[in-house]
Order: sequence, then C-alpha cells, then structure tokens
Amino acid sequence: MTDRLESREKVTGAAKYAFEYAVENAAYAAAVQASVGKGQVRSVDTEAALRLPGVLAVLSCENAPNLGDVPDGELALFQSRTVSYRGQFVAAVVGETLETAREAARLVRIEYAEEEPDVRLRTDHPGLYKPDKVNPVFPSDTEQGKPEDAFRDSPLQVDVTYTTPAEHNNPMEPHTTIAQWNGDETLTLYDSNQGASTVQSTIAQVFDLDPTQVHVVSPHVGGGFGSKGTPRPNVVLAAMAARAAGRPVKFAVPRQQMVATTGYRTPTIQRLRLGADADGRLNAILHEVSEQTSTVKEFAEQTATPTRVLYKAPHRRTSHRVVALDVPTPSWMRAPGETPGVYALESAMDELAVAAGIDPIELRIRNDTDHEPGSGLPFSSRNLVACLREGADRFGWAGRAPEPGVHWEGRKLVGMGVASSTYPAYQRPNKAMARAEHDGTFTVRIAAADIGTGARTALALIAAETLKEDLGNVKVEIGDSAFPRASVAGGSAGTASWGTAVVRACEALRGKMNGAVPPEGIEASADTGDELKARDEYARHAFGAQFAEVEVDADTGEVRVRRMLGVFAAGRIINPKTARSQFIGGMTMGVGMALMEESVMDTEFGDYLNRDLAQYHVPACADVRDIDAVWVEESDPHLNPMGSKGIGEIGIVGAAAAVGNAVHHATGIRVRDLPITPARLLTAL
Repeated sequence: MTDRLESREKVTGAAKYAFEYAVENAAYAAAVQASVGKGQVRSVDTEAALRLPGVLAVLSCENAPNLGDVPDGELALFQSRTVSYRGQFVAAVVGETLETAREAARLVRIEYAEEEPDVRLRTDHPGLYKPDKVNPVFPSDTEQGKPEDAFRDSPLQVDVTYTTPAEHNNPMEPHTTIAQWNGDETLTLYDSNQGASTVQSTIAQVFDLDPTQVHVVSPHVGGGFGSKGTPRPNVVLAAMAARAAGRPVKFAVPRQQMVATTGYRTPTIQRLRLGADADGRLNAILHEVSEQTSTVKEFAEQTATPTRVLYKAPHRRTSHRVVALDVPTPSWMRAPGETPGVYALESAMDELAVAAGIDPIELRIRNDTDHEPGSGLPFSSRNLVACLREGADRFGWAGRAPEPGVHWEGRKLVGMGVASSTYPAYQRPNKAMARAEHDGTFTVRIAAADIGTGARTALALIAAETLKEDLGNVKVEIGDSAFPRASVAGGSAGTASWGTAVVRACEALRGKMNGAVPPEGIEASADTGDELKARDEYARHAFGAQFAEVEVDADTGEVRVRRMLGVFAAGRIINPKTARSQFIGGMTMGVGMALMEESVMDTEFGDYLNRDLAQYHVPACADVRDIDAVWVEESDPHLNPMGSKGIGEIGIVGAAAAVGNAVHHATGIRVRDLPITPARLLTAL
C-alpha cells in the first residue's frame, strides 16, 4: 500500500503542470471559433483586433504558414477555408496578456458562406457506411454460423435497441501548451498530454522538423481520459502562434472551447438480438452498431468488440456502421468501445434473464467460456465467474427481491443490478534506461505519462523489485520526450508496456554490476519490441463484475445509487492503494454515464449546448454514497514479467449497465436510452 511518490509535490503545489512553467517574455493566445456549422470562410477582418494595444499577431487561413505532412486533419490548422463543424478553430490572436488576446479574439470578424450542417445520427441515414476497421485495428464486422436463422429458431428471444449520447472527457486540467522556439531550429513544448513521444513525432511531422528538434515536457498531467492521447489543435496553435509572435506563447483551451476541439465519445445506436434455449444458453448473438465520425477524419469506435469476448454462442454477428457528419471528430474516452458496447450487451443479458426467469448471475455463468468466442484463442486467464460469485457474496445478492418493482422503503423503490466487465490486456513495445550511481541510488528514465493514475509510483515499485533495492533508493523520471521512447498512456496498457521495459532495463543493469559502482556510474537500456513479437498467441483480457443498489423516488423519478461494488480479475495488482482508486474512479464515471452525462446537440446550429460543468453534469461524492472495489487473486504467466493487466479502464465497463439493471429491478421500467433521468422515468412511474 504505497502512497503516490509525487503526492507531496501535488498537494503543496510544487508539481508543475503545463501552464505553470516560467518562460521569459511569454505571450498568450486566444482562439476564434467558427460560428457556423458548415461552410467556407469568405473573409477575415482583423483590423479592429490589430488596433488593440498589446496585440502581437492574428492568424487565420488568410496568412497562416503552410504546414507539413499533417497526419490528422484536426491538426491542419488554418490550412483551408473550409468550416467542417461549429466551434472549429478558424483564427487565433496573440497578445501581451491573456485578457488582451481574448478581447482581440472577440474583435475578429469572419464572414462565411454558410451551408446547412448535417449533425444527427440516425439508423436510416443514407451516408452510413462500413469502415475498413474499428479502433484500433479490429475488423468492422464479424460473423460465425447462421446468426439470423439461429435467432429466429431460438425459444427465448430478446430484440432491443439501446442508445448512448455523446459524452465529453472533461479532465480537470484543460488542454494546455506553452510553445517556445529557438529560432526556427528547435521547438520546446510544455504540454498536457498522455504521451510525450507521440506529441514529439506528430508535431515534428506537422512542422517539417526532425523529431530531435522537438522537445516535449509533461511530467505532471491533470487527467485526460483519452482526450490527450494524441495532440489536439491547441498544440499546433501554440507553436504556430509562438513562431508568428517571435516569443514563447501560452495557450490553455477554455473549457467551453474544449467541447468542440478536444474529442468526445461518439453517440451510439445499438441493436442487440439474443437467442437462447429454455435454459438461457445462448444460441445467437447479433450486435449491430451505428455511430458517428466527422468529415475531417474517420474515427470508428469499436463498440461491438466486447461482444466478441464475453459469452459463448455458436452463431454470432457483430457489425459497425459509421456516418460522417458535420461535427467535431470523436475520439478516445475511457474504455472507448467497451464502455457503450458492454452497456448494451449487459442490459440485453439482463432482459434475457428476466425473460427466462433465471437469476442474472446464473445466466452469465451458464454462458461462460474458456476460449475467446470471436477468435477461438484460449484465454491466458479468465476469472469472470469468480468475480461474479465473489461479488454476489460480498454484496448480499441472495437478499435481492425475487422480482422487479416490489421492494418499497417508504416512497422509494429499491433494486439491485449486476453486469459483467471486460477489457483487453494490451501491451506495446517500449524503451527504458536504468542507471546505477556511485552513491547506491538508481535512476530509471522512460517517456511514460502519469495522468493521475499512479504510473510513476507503480514503475518505481517495479524497478525496486527488479533491482532488489529499497524503494527509497530508486528514482523514476517520466514525461519527457528526451527520455527513451514510450507508448501513450491509453488502452490500460501503460504499466504492462512501460513496466516490461523497466524490468528489462533493470535486469540488464544488474547484469552489468559486479560489486561497487564506479564514480561515473553504470547505465543499461532495453527495447521490448522483439520480445512482444515472440509472444505466444492467447486472448488476453481482464474481467470483472459490477454490482449496484439504487433507490428511485416514486414521486420525482430521482435515482440515487446507494451502493456499488466492483470485483475484478486483473492479474497481479502492483500497488493496491492506487489500483483501488483507479477502479473506483472508473466506476464513478459509469454512474455519470448511467444517470447524468449527455452532450446535447443543437440540431439547428450544429454544436453541443452544454459546454461547461454547470450544465454537463458529472458525479460528485454525494452522488455515490458507498462505493468499493476489490479483486480476486489471479496468476497469469502469459502477460508480462509483472503478471499484470491494465486497470485504468475496466472500472467503467459495465458500471452503467449495473445501474440501469438496478433501476429496472427497482421499478420494473426498462430505460434503454441513456442517461436515466427523472424525465425518462416519471412518465412510466
């Protein structure tokens, strides 16, 4: 139970975040957003802005420098007159002060040739198409057997459609960059991101630089949830503005502007068809997903992929259809794909349990499997049943009311729900360096990112264990592109990926140490690329079970989560203290998904209406009265040297379904369109 190593720095304010770095003679940038949902920029009038004292530069499509090979259309800032969505950055102002820049941005006048935007996702949209792949590299569609026939012939059938709205990541620290040029030769970026190496290589490409000419510094990051996984327009804007002004520029995206420019979870429409025999054993699973992307860049979320993992059925189909709308590009948000996909699947499983008259836990156990249904590969380990049974015992499942809508406490209806969780155990190639000093201390360097997950502490524990040294003698340095290249903090792959490189570097260092360390020290490095290529083929996944108890006010329709419990099987837990925090954080986000979070699209003007935390509601401490996370012991020799699986995302997977299933058990009402608000319950109550 190790405290975060940087905890004192964070609570005392010594930890520096991107905006807090002191750079000499800094200027400030403010962005101008498109006020139309689609069209072309006819003209940009900067006269009033440039007359304002303290304005250093105004950038737009009329004067911006040409960029290099831009791998992401969202980074092609001011490179054309096309407006692809409302809120897109179409100009930027640099001022001596932040107030000057923002006032000048207000004075920039842009004339548009406006077109009517198409912003509504629907299943009959003529533009729906099958993407070549879904994030990251999964096939869009899979089919085994004869799912249509098997479903039609099944004694028990569930045919339901679920919708989830767009959701926004909303990290506490906004997307922030300080850009500083040394002539035109080198660029330093103090940036809030989930991967300094990725920012370095991408921005070098955008500005026609060698990666060695870009230095990215980001040791402390105030959250991201996926939205900082790759560079967003703020990084390009800051670098472009700094070059135009001839001095360092600070740019922090205001929260209201983040809604359009930093990514979000796509809305989904999901049709689930489950066919089972009289005992609840699945014959057919059909999971068909419609979702949106933008006209700027394709991002196809892998929503149906967990259906390829969780339950056995001889006949199965999963499919994804995407439509390019005049909206910002969706992107990663904590457990992209798995979060909305498992919500729909686990809600449908609950409906099947009701139809079959079978306990929801027993139904899931009957459909367990030791091979991944989609690929046929054996699981490296799978303890879903252990999680379900452990959770049922801890949560008091045996005391659950025998049928929905019968447990009253005063004017409150009370119910329990359960859902399964799963998330892939990813691992990516990485590099690391370990160094022994003459004084008996050790330093490990890797360009990993700690976005609030406790990664720095976990890596230090891994290094100390490998070196057979006290934790106090080991220092881990991360968050700098000058360190050995590292993959992003995403896909719950951080500890597994970075940790393997740290283990191998520390093992190599121990192999070099023969007695005393010389005054100049000893270094060793590692690259795990070849090791990963040589791994045996297994289906590697973490599993879990989510339990929720809710109360529903019969007069107001208000839902309160009384208790939540998550039980997880995620290999070896490196640091129980921070791991529990990660699980609970994900579960809490699941409560937000179930009951509150919804980015509301204005279909007339084409942008999201609730652009701040006063209108976009996320759960606070008072919204979850009692929440806990535990794990079952799991040893898996087919993972990595630590035997660990990722934990940052599985906590949210299934959480919304557990809450929704509990609401149904409490009330007998099935709400299939998230979030479950009083307005959606009251008419049925």
